[in-house]
Amino acid sequence: MTRTADGVALHVEVDGPRTAPVTVVLAHGWTLDSSTWAPVSRALAGPAARVVRYDHRGHGRSGAADPASMTLERLADDLAELVADVAPTGPLVLAGHSMGGMTLMALAERHPDVVARAAGIGLVATAAGGLASTTFGLPAATAPLIRRAEERLFGTLATTRATRLGSPRVLTPASRWLLLGPGADAEAVRITATSFAACRPQTLSGFRPTLAAHERDAALAAFAAIPTVVLAGSRDRLTPVPASRRIARALPSAELTVFPDVGHMVPLERVAAVSGRLGALVRGAARSDRRAC
Repeated sequence: MTRTADGVALHVEVDGPRTAPVTVVLAHGWTLDSSTWAPVSRALAGPAARVVRYDHRGHGRSGAADPASMTLERLADDLAELVADVAPTGPLVLAGHSMGGMTLMALAERHPDVVARAAGIGLVATAAGGLASTTFGLPAATAPLIRRAEERLFGTLATTRATRLGSPRVLTPASRWLLLGPGADAEAVRITATSFAACRPQTLSGFRPTLAAHERDAALAAFAAIPTVVLAGSRDRLTPVPASRRIARALPSAELTVFPDVGHMVPLERVAAVSGRLGALVRGAARSDRRAC
């Protein structure tokens, strides 16, 4: 556990030995939790890599958060405090899925000293901006209807006394449609629906404004000298392929991969490919660390 400066307890999971030369930190997406990175974490962990994954404030097993603190800026501060707590020295590989990737962009703005330690960056199913106009893969003409429906839903969720969105069984169809590609396996479906169903309603509504306001193309310049992979799913409804291409245009040094027929849950739908690309960043970081020594 890491306790943040404003008192929120962040739940932390660690795979791999403390003696590993590289620390990988994995940040998850909005309404999800660190379990969505678990298969990749297990694949990456080993002699070269100690893998840290954690639940954002208000998510999973981390503490509830004041709605005023539900911002990408505060998530970046949380990440910097987590790194100082669990990996104060040594090279880092930082990877973020969806809102986790946006957190890395905010980290570049607010904590360049942490980014300076990064020997690899993974931006997975994420965006540098444009989220205020998301249509979830529906025709653009439906955007006004979607905005009104969101406003009503989030207004209701902000005042509910419920502590979770619902049961995984009930929410599985919605999870599959919104978050997963057509070929997602049973484990990807289970982890996605379970983490989504456990989300606090106030977390769902509370983080939406900061995501809508997120515009950080300029922040990507901080990654220009760092090996960076940008990974996207061709069937992603939340951060569609144009969002990843926008990142690649702003960060031409990055390597963009689009996985066919994959939805938003790239870390669960393509475990081997994601762990392989992040593993290459780890190996590069380990080589650089040996040369520095």
